Amino acid sequence: MVNVVSQLAALMHAADHAATNTRAAAQGAIHALPWLDASIRADREAGRFAAWGRSTAVDENTGTGVIAPAVFDELHRRAGLPATWPVGNAGLLHCYGYLLSREPTPYGLKSDRWLTPTLAVACGLPEDAFLPWIPGPTLLDRATAAAAALSARPHASTVIVDGRESRVSLGASEGPAALAYAVAPSPGLPPLPVTLFPVTDAAAVLTEFATLPRLRWNAV
Repeated sequence: MVNVVSQLAALMHAADHAATNTRAAAQGAIHALPWLDASIRADREAGRFAAWGRSTAVDENTGTGVIAPAVFDELHRRAGLPATWPVGNAGLLHCYGYLLSREPTPYGLKSDRWLTPTLAVACGLPEDAFLPWIPGPTLLDRATAAAAALSARPHASTVIVDGRESRVSLGASEGPAALAYAVAPSPGLPPLPVTLFPVTDAAAVLTEFATLPRLRWNAV
């Protein structure tokens, strides 16, 4: 518990520092979290970012950036990915970018999905399954596996948006559940994961998703 508390404190301090939106602050924030730098490096070397789709760093609910542009740039530089604010790699942004986000949203902080047990439990995993600093596979690797497991579940809906397949998959047909969302990068290609988070009413999500086809949850 002491270790978790200290890790959380270090992460929050780094996120606050990164929010000042300078290159030095972004570099300093990541440097202060050795596990974060190591995770991005490992994912880059393994080519894991290519398995994910594209996302905007501007939240669709608030219209504001969930991370500072300087953080966006530094994350993509370290990941070896070309990107121009605010559109970048969804895996990089939704995993590591969200950890450095301090922007409030109607659903809480973006980092909550990884730092609290709700999503992990909804995925049928141990409560600490998504803590980013634990030894073993990187957070991105774990999130990719969880998204793949959800996509194999029968509780799903697929729509076509501008010729691109858009698919939501849930861990249950009703009540609280984990949600994985994937969008094809272009017509004719298979969907790539964009995001992963917990919901309180799976049935409502499935109904609304099929009724109003559009890109969602910051996908582009």
